[in-house]
Amino acid sequence: MLHYLGMIAAIALTAFCWGVYGPVLHFGREAMHSNLRPFMCVGIAYFVIAVLVPVVLLARGERGGWTSRGVLWSMLAGTAGALGALGVILALGFGGKPIYVMPLVFGGAPVVNTLLSAWMNRAFDQLKAPFLAGLILVITGAVTVLVFKPQAPAHAAHAPAAVQAPAAAAGEDAGAEAGPMNAAAAAPPATPTARAERFLEVLLAVTMALFSWGAYGPVLHRGQAAMGGSRLRPLICIGAAYFLIAVLVPLALLVPMGDKGTWDVGGTAWSLAAGGLGAFGALGTILAFACGGKPFTVMPVVFGCAPVINTLTTLALAHTPPAAVSPWFLAGLLVVAAGAATVLAFGPRGHAPAVAAK
Repeated sequence: MLHYLGMIAAIALTAFCWGVYGPVLHFGREAMHSNLRPFMCVGIAYFVIAVLVPVVLLARGERGGWTSRGVLWSMLAGTAGALGALGVILALGFGGKPIYVMPLVFGGAPVVNTLLSAWMNRAFDQLKAPFLAGLILVITGAVTVLVFKPQAPAHAAHAPAAVQAPAAAAGEDAGAEAGPMNAAAAAPPATPTARAERFLEVLLAVTMALFSWGAYGPVLHRGQAAMGGSRLRPLICIGAAYFLIAVLVPLALLVPMGDKGTWDVGGTAWSLAAGGLGAFGALGTILAFACGGKPFTVMPVVFGCAPVINTLTTLALAHTPPAAVSPWFLAGLLVVAAGAATVLAFGPRGHAPAVAAK
């Protein structure tokens, strides 16, 4: 019973952290007018929470042990997580808004999660009719969310000083880009071709994020199992992968890519907070697995609840009027959540990797 309650609490922690992640990261990216700088802040937060703190705690001892296979799988999970975070940042940088970017990511990720689990466990013969029905629900809901996404009025003012959301909050058609605010304000309205290009860029970035985060659960589960059910060791590997991909690589690319952003205090704080949320979400996933959860039971609840939390958080932080939210958008959001849960609940079970003996 205690293990079950612990699993529920860990799932709730992950769903909340990942649900709030998108809106918080959006404010950080907008304040610094950069894609690389908030990505670096996310990596730094992961390094502190997922590497330094666990290393100190590991000195007190923990079950499991270091294995080369466990390190490899856990590092791959961290890589998938970092690439997913980069995909979200790019989608926001291309003009996407968290209120529909995150539901699309969370709607597509469970499909990838299930298909990858089926491939890893050679269980494609278990793809039954309920799974296919859930897949159709996810696709239908994602299209509905994208078509009926909320649009802020063209004359909308900037967000309050407490959140510092600049010109990009004025809506896609306002032509706000990731550059300096004065340049964005002076930019002419986007042409149909430019809007189509931005739409394609957002979709490509969202696809990158959903594929990466869809692979995260089963890969992390295999890494944790290979290290004897350890909780801290996989987390350390995830943090190390984030540090390499989200800190060292962007730091080397700032000058060659001509990044024009700034190290804004507010933007740095928002981005570090987003990284902290991501790291605690990763910890919640590991704890859920340690309490007996499996990817096909843990991830449906996470991917089903996170979009709802994301939407409520976004609407609250952006002070979006209720009239701007279409009932069709809300319906699409519910369909995505229902489809994601159905896909994973009726997806192939396969055989969980054997946990090493103590």
